[in-house]
Amino acid sequence: MPTLWVDADACPKVAREIIVRAAERTDTPTWFVANHTIPLPPSRCVKSLAVSHGFDAADNEIVARLASGDLLLTSDLPLALEAIEKGAAVMTTRGEMLDKGNIKARVQMRDFMETLRASGEHTGGPKGYSDTDRREFANALDRWLAKQR
Repeated sequence: MPTLWVDADACPKVAREIIVRAAERTDTPTWFVANHTIPLPPSRCVKSLAVSHGFDAADNEIVARLASGDLLLTSDLPLALEAIEKGAAVMTTRGEMLDKGNIKARVQMRDFMETLRASGEHTGGPKGYSDTDRREFANALDRWLAKQR
């Protein structure tokens, strides 16, 4: 069974709850990695790893531990690109799969928007995490886990 790796620094609480329930239900080894301790319920398969507070410390730890075939749950596009290059599957907390066919364009758009913001352009932030996002994520995670069985 592959391991679920969660970039927990920016993972919405509702998504974290979905991940824990899915991991427990399917007995999937799951690691929440962050720069701080993530409150999690006691579990036989869900663990938390707090790393040092350095820039990208959690991302670097995830990449070091990630194996081909694992699933990374993140919205961090540069981290997603590294994971895909290592052979991992990547899903956002909105249920979108990222892969070799779409990740480079997404990273380029992110970089372009970052350049616009640096020049003073107001581009707005990501939309809030909605009930639809929650449902899409839960369904996508369940489908991915079912395929692994």
